[in-house]
Amino acid sequence: MSVSLENKDFQPVEDLMNRRLLALLSLCALSIGAVVAGCQKAADQQSSPDASATPSVTEAAKTAVKKAIEPKPLVIPADTVISVVLDQTISSKTSKPGDKFTATVESPIEIGGKIAIPKSARAEGVVREAKAAGRFKGGAALALELTSVEVNGKNHEIQTSGATMSSKGKGKRTAAMVGGAAGTGGAGLTGNRDITLNAETPLDFKLLQPVTIRQK
Repeated sequence: MSVSLENKDFQPVEDLMNRRLLALLSLCALSIGAVVAGCQKAADQQSSPDASATPSVTEAAKTAVKKAIEPKPLVIPADTVISVVLDQTISSKTSKPGDKFTATVESPIEIGGKIAIPKSARAEGVVREAKAAGRFKGGAALALELTSVEVNGKNHEIQTSGATMSSKGKGKRTAAMVGGAAGTGGAGLTGNRDITLNAETPLDFKLLQPVTIRQK
């Protein structure tokens, strides 16, 4: 008596096992892919720090080099004389305290062999006192001060003594009688007649405080 066994009864079990094996392999592949993606993201984050992070050593080095090669500012000491020529006419008869005026620097000012204020630099000033002759006891008076000077396109505020009239002579500048007016030790100009300072009149002003000029 022979017994014939067929595979029909075992086929469903084998198919089920194959499906489970395939699902397990798919799950493993997905897990491996997720791990690889996570590692790559972490590597990208380490190689690309965000903008809010502390500056790198390279950036700090660049900043240090920039500061090292940046020109140091020039400091003009107090008592330095700034020589200018007026751009317009100023008179004790027509001017009033508070009036503004402009002037042009006549001689450059050098500090340590470098030009701090170049010749032809623009300067601005103010009339501190103006008295016409005959109106007040003591005759006419006119007091001027510089308030700023322009260097490299930037205005620098300055404090100066009153103007003294100047004349050229062997490299020296001294207070002089010009048009009936006389310098009074930096306090102003006085005279028996109205004082008129024509355009291009040379004047000297002395700095009362140091001035810092930044180079380009």
